[in-house]
Amino acid sequence: MNRVIIVMIAIIVIISAIFTAFAILKPNREETVKEETQIAEEEILDDCTDEYEIMQQELETTNSNEEKTSPNCSLEIKTYFKGCQHITRQYSNLPENLVNLSKEEIQEKYPECEVQSFSNNEVILYNQKEGECGEHYLLKSEQGVVSIYQVLENGNLEKIEETGISIEYLPETDRMNIEKGIEVNGKQNLNQLLEDFE
Repeated sequence: MNRVIIVMIAIIVIISAIFTAFAILKPNREETVKEETQIAEEEILDDCTDEYEIMQQELETTNSNEEKTSPNCSLEIKTYFKGCQHITRQYSNLPENLVNLSKEEIQEKYPECEVQSFSNNEVILYNQKEGECGEHYLLKSEQGVVSIYQVLENGNLEKIEETGISIEYLPETDRMNIEKGIEVNGKQNLNQLLEDFE
């Protein structure tokens, strides 16, 4: 019986030693796991934070409140000529190299012009030049046909076209005006007058 008690005490001591060892080692193991978890979370947070910051920067650059030109934007260039005090207008689609630019960037590309109006669909530039616009014309009759002359800056005439429009079929007042010479300013006005005579 003594032997049984001694064996039982020995087993109890061994089991107690095992539980004590687990109890002492378990908090160290939990601390190690906590440290590993904390380090991993910090790395994940650092990576996520970096990605988030990059995404925010990209978002700020693409979603800025600054208006920019679109691919279907139109461009109008107004030119004021001091010599004749006329304004000419040139209309075109916006060149590709000007798409997605701000008002300031357009101004940098055209330093000789003032950006008079700016939106994503239309840009209007304005500039001034010395001299005349070169769009001063005179319609005259030459051998019974309407001819177009360009009035040069020095006042001389340069024949640029014989229209083929016969004056004999025009109303009396138009015939008399063409015999004297009709001054026309601007290509659009010239084309309109020629259409009226046809």
